[in-house]
Amino acid sequence: MRLGGRLQAAIEILTDIETRHRPVPEALKDWGLSHRFAGSGDRGAISNLVHDALRMKLSHAFIMDGGTPADLAVATLLRQWGISPEELTASLEGDKFAPEIPSVELLSACLARDLGQAPAHVRADIPEWLVASFERAFGDDWEAEAQAMTARPPLDLRVNTIVTDRDQVLAGFEGQGASATRLAPNGIRIEAGEGPQRQIAATSEVNFAGGWFEVQDEGSQLAAGLAGAEPGEIVLDYCAGGGGKALAFAAMMNNDGRINAYDADRRRLAPMVERIRRAGVEIIDIKERPFNLAGLEQAMDRVLVDAPCTGTGTWRRRPDAKWRISEKNLSDRTADQDKVLDDASVYVRPGGELAYVTCSLLPEENTDRVKAFLTRHPEFETISLKQRWRAAVADPDAPVPYADQNLGLILSPRRTGTDGFYFAGFRRKL
Repeated sequence: MRLGGRLQAAIEILTDIETRHRPVPEALKDWGLSHRFAGSGDRGAISNLVHDALRMKLSHAFIMDGGTPADLAVATLLRQWGISPEELTASLEGDKFAPEIPSVELLSACLARDLGQAPAHVRADIPEWLVASFERAFGDDWEAEAQAMTARPPLDLRVNTIVTDRDQVLAGFEGQGASATRLAPNGIRIEAGEGPQRQIAATSEVNFAGGWFEVQDEGSQLAAGLAGAEPGEIVLDYCAGGGGKALAFAAMMNNDGRINAYDADRRRLAPMVERIRRAGVEIIDIKERPFNLAGLEQAMDRVLVDAPCTGTGTWRRRPDAKWRISEKNLSDRTADQDKVLDDASVYVRPGGELAYVTCSLLPEENTDRVKAFLTRHPEFETISLKQRWRAAVADPDAPVPYADQNLGLILSPRRTGTDGFYFAGFRRKL
């Protein structure tokens, strides 16, 4: 497909997402099934166009003086892909599959618009009602933090040290742009491509099948490291999902100890079975139902709560979620977070630790929940995070990314080069 066909496809998919309120993956999949002639390179380029357009939806609409799917897709090519109005017009000329676009003169006038005159939330490309939350989280830096969420995310891998080391995995990706992560001691990063360039399919590698690595954002790797699981301990991953952090714990513990993996939605645990086998992990027990946790009360050295949240920290990867979030979503999630913290805390032994993690940047889900938990549970106290941070990261000079009032840590694309994560730790008093 030429650029015109790819542009038209992106417009059709964006229209489908807007009119039918569909998640991006579903819309992309359906388009691909009905256009089987499109090759993998075409599908990758179209996916990039759609995701890029949604990452900067508001500022694109301001520049174009209109927010139609066509406006967004054209603005993406101009502003994010670096194609000039003249180049774009020339590329589409004579292409019967290309949509009609404004003239070179009009496109140039759009690009000349002063984005500095736009409202702050438009410059930041976030819903207006979330400005106050971002200001609370980041102070005067909130706009730059939000803008950093509009970039494409890298592909991060966690080396499974049970079976190999980082040098071996890096050698396996020679020539594919892989490098060691700056903060996560066992991480590997492959930066995102530009324009139509696709990210590599790491899970198709032979070494993936051999259990050498898992796909896991560097921020998630750091959250597991901050929880601090050690060999010989008994651990509970209370919101285990697909098991990414439980697998990271198993490697940190050198396959020595016991990890109990539980999730209220037991269907989410199913992928863990194959992941455990592939990784050579021997210490994870999957707990499907609440009664499987009987007898573990006040017996765990560490409990991890990777809480359900709005996912604002993952907006680079799921930009459509940025425009679906509502105040009701936030209210529902904070109620869930309070409950899951209360429920999980009963399993922490005296002197043991409870780790609270979200992939959110909002203080309503982070520091506010920590304060509320401490009020409800005076038997717990917060742990010092400076030393824990120094032990978890590979770069000894990396500044500690404290959250508001130093109550927990907040990772973000701008601060740490990772997805957005929050981490807080508690200890049950003796």
